[in-house]
Formats: sequence, structure tokens, C-alpha cells
Amino acid sequence: MELNTVYFYTVAIVDWIHLLKPDKFKNIVLNSLIWLADNKKVKVYGFVIMPNHIHLIWENTALNGKEMPYMSFMKFTGHEFLKELKQTDNPLLARFKIENNDREHQFWQRKGLAVLMSSRKVLEQKLDYLHLNPLQERWSLVTDPNDYYYSSCSFYELEDGKFPWLTHYMDEF
Repeated sequence: MELNTVYFYTVAIVDWIHLLKPDKFKNIVLNSLIWLADNKKVKVYGFVIMPNHIHLIWENTALNGKEMPYMSFMKFTGHEFLKELKQTDNPLLARFKIENNDREHQFWQRKGLAVLMSSRKVLEQKLDYLHLNPLQERWSLVTDPNDYYYSSCSFYELEDGKFPWLTHYMDEF
């Protein structure tokens, strides 16, 4: 991913494990996005946090120290997942153990999918897709996409103010 370019980004938990099902893990993801947006490292246009993956429409706007914000996001959330699992002595931690020189655990799949948003139409299609994700039959998390808390849907549909750090795509795209 490049700075100042809008992407649809999808990344899953290793082996599609439902690590993000408990709210405490979804909140780690949310809090990282909030910090990056509040500190002007990213603009987030849309998001959904699912039980084992996330979808974002975002733009990395400034380096976070020497690294791209998406890398900071991946590292920070991984560290926080590890801390939470260790603190609660969660047996799930063993499923993320790896043999690697630079780390002992891996939570996110190595390669997220970044798709360049080439037009407003494509962005709107991806936004609809991520907002409708919680309604898919295999998830059935809610019956109305506005009722799913961990999504930007109600920001657009109801104009609620629960996520003031979001950037409306029409303001930028």
C-alpha cells in the first residue's frame, strides 16, 4: 500500500480462527483504528470487524515513525491480542504459536488483500459489501446492518455520531 491512496483492505486471522468474536478483541482493532485516525496517520472511510477477519476502506496518510500505518496497525493489534490471551491464560494462544526468528506468535495472515479504489463507484460497491457482511447467512450477526456495532454502516445510513473519527468518502472521493 502507498501513502495517500485509498484501498479496500481485507485481512483475516491465521487459519480463519474466530479470535475476533469476543468484543474485547474487536475493541483492540477498533481502538487501534481510532488512534491512527485521531493521530492523522490514516483516514478510515468504512470498516467492519467480523469474527475472523476485517474489511477496511482506508488511506494511509502519514508514516507512523518509520513505518506505514497499516504495519503499525498489524503489529499493535497483534501485541494486544497476545497480551490479552496471556493475561487470561487463554488456551487459544497455543493455536497462534509459530517457529520464527522475529516472533513467537502470529495472529494476522501474512498477506492482506489491498485493492486500489479506482473510482467512487468501486468504493461504493466495496462499502456496500462490507456493510452487508454481518448479514451473510454464515454469520447472521444481525438482521439490519445498522444494528451491527462494529461497522461503519450506521455512520452512513443513520448519520449517527458514534464514530467521529471516520471520514465520509464523499468528502474526499
